[in-house]
Parts: sequence; structure tokens; C-alpha cells
Amino acid sequence: MDCQVMGIVNVTPDSFSDGGMYFSPKEAVRRARNLAAEGAAVVDLGGESTRPGATPLVWEEEWARLRPVIAELGDVRLSVDTYHPETAARALDMGVKIVNCVYAGPVPAMAELISKYADAELVMPYRLGSVANPQLPPALASRVYLDPMIGFDTTRDEDLRLLKSVPELSRHGRVLVGASRKRIVKKRTGEKLTGKNLGGNLGIALFAAEAGASMVRVHDVRETVQALKVWNLLR
Repeated sequence: MDCQVMGIVNVTPDSFSDGGMYFSPKEAVRRARNLAAEGAAVVDLGGESTRPGATPLVWEEEWARLRPVIAELGDVRLSVDTYHPETAARALDMGVKIVNCVYAGPVPAMAELISKYADAELVMPYRLGSVANPQLPPALASRVYLDPMIGFDTTRDEDLRLLKSVPELSRHGRVLVGASRKRIVKKRTGEKLTGKNLGGNLGIALFAAEAGASMVRVHDVRETVQALKVWNLLR
């Protein structure tokens, strides 16, 4: 199966990657439609920044950011990036197809939610050998993506090991790799200029695809889709 692309839209005022460019519902909707047109199979909407030092939100505020955007995107396959079951439940009710949960703790509650929808799926953190990996009912295995969580409370050496674990991880289930704007690119290449790491991001995406990942999560959808198309032709 070809590796698909999940596009990122941060509906936040404090994202490290896009500086709140899509905080307004109008701009977030426009961005989501553009990413879908560029080839994103799924658009992932996040209402809370997960950057280091970000202030956690109560679910009500997160949902207030996401609801008007979801309401305008009924024709786009959507994911919601949240660790709040309350937000996830409301998003699923509005037709969102994927819950992207970045923390292990809420995963059982998220799994229970998606089990109520025939076509809903879940992205959950999973690292080979970790005792913190959530346990899910076998019946949901085909509806889950495993995310090794590159760049979440890790060193760059740990990120490298997590990326190298993708071939083995893909034997355990479908894998989603966050391949975009990771600090490992600057650290390992010596790049000093902000915003000049696209080549490194594409390198991660192509490695993930070659290693068996089912999906890569990126900001630069057009370029990633193009790179994967050429890679598919050549292989």
C-alpha cells in the first residue's frame, strides 16, 4: 500500500511552526482546502499547541477553536489532534474520521469512542519495547495507526533511533510518522536558517515510506506528495 500524506493545520495562536497563521476559522478552512487540493488524504486539525512550554487548554476552549472549522469542511477527510475525549467525541459526531491522540493516558477512552463509529480510526503513541504503550482490544487493531512520536520529550539521538525502528514497528501495525519540521533535521545537517529544512523533512518522509509507514504527517503537503509520487515511480 502506498504511503499517504496527512496535512497539518494548527488552529492555534502559538504554534512553533506557523506562528498562528491559521488561527482564524476562515484561514484554517482555506488552508485545509488547499492541503486537500495538494494531495493530502487527511487534514489534521489541532486546537492546542504541543510545543515545549505551551499552556494546556481546557477542552471547552480547544473545541471552541475547532468546531467552526470542522463545520465548514464536510467534504474534506479530517483528523482531530487532541488528547481530550470530550473534544474527540464532538468531532466524531460532526463527521471527523480520525482521532490523533499524542498521549498514552487517554488512549483507552479514545478507543472506546472510535469503536462506536464503523469508519473511525485512531492514531496513538507507540514505541517498541516501551512499557507505556497503550493496550487496545484486538478488534480495533485494523483501525489504529502507531506513532513513534518523533520529537516528543526526546533527544535527537533518540529521534534517530525511533526513526530507525519504523521497519520493525510496521510489522506490528500501520505506522504514522510525523515527518515535518523536526529538530533532528537541523541537528544532523547543521542547517542554521529557519524554514530551510524542507529537504530534510522530505528525507524523513521518503525513509518512512520505504520503511513501511502507511502515512506521514507534514506541513508541506505539495512537496511531500510530489516526492512520494516520484519515489513510487522509481521503485
